[in-house]
Amino acid sequence: MRHALIAGTAALALTFAVLPAQAKNASFSTDSCKYDYSTPYDVDVTPAGLSFHRTDGVPSKIFVHDGAVRVDGKDVAVSRGDAESLRRYEEGVRRLVPQIAAIAREGTSIGFSAMTSVTMAFADGDQRSHLLEKLKRQQAEALRKIDEGIGAGHWSADRMAENVAGSVSDSVGELVGSVTSSAVTAALSGDSAKVAALEEKGRSLDKAMDREMDKRSKALDERASQICPQLDALAELQKGWSVRLDDGKPLELMTIKPKQHDHDEDEHAEKKVASS
Repeated sequence: MRHALIAGTAALALTFAVLPAQAKNASFSTDSCKYDYSTPYDVDVTPAGLSFHRTDGVPSKIFVHDGAVRVDGKDVAVSRGDAESLRRYEEGVRRLVPQIAAIAREGTSIGFSAMTSVTMAFADGDQRSHLLEKLKRQQAEALRKIDEGIGAGHWSADRMAENVAGSVSDSVGELVGSVTSSAVTAALSGDSAKVAALEEKGRSLDKAMDREMDKRSKALDERASQICPQLDALAELQKGWSVRLDDGKPLELMTIKPKQHDHDEDEHAEKKVASS
């Protein structure tokens, strides 16, 4: 029983430890999207237009507004059809950004809600008060950064990952330490009643969190699934325009890649043909 309790606690600790790492994925993909999408640019959405910019790579800055394109300060000639596609692209990005901000806020709230529930269940006394206050401050700070970033029309994949990781890393370490300490102390005490109480607390918490998190996660997944058709539409616009850079390469504001499982299936099919 002692080993089972410690092992279960270790699993819980691992779950929280990997949260910041998962936030570093800069691409966007769900099962309902046609492709995997990402962008090498930071993006600013302002009334003046869309600014795509980066410190590494060429071009370093692309500005789009009302069907016109400027690349690294130089106007690019576009056809009437491409101008219309660019207008639709800009409109699509403007619709998309606040939706992504809302999803980011809800995802952050779900994460902090889970940590708060664990704190309430396993931390005691002054440590509980300290952790709850810390979580409250860090959640407020994380939401503020979302509002000032993507919520204000400024997208940066690196900054988003840093904000999520930074907002939870300190509390995750302290929370994991508290949970692990409680489990180890109970397991080594030889007090079967204390061990049983802690295990029951863990089971009750697990069921409660499953109900609450499943409900909120499903709602969040539904909102995220509504993003895919809009990204697919932007991808089709990009693939359809004939705008070219000075080096002859097409204008690409987003990176469009086949889904990994599609790639694996193609490779499998090729191997079957080769072996037949």
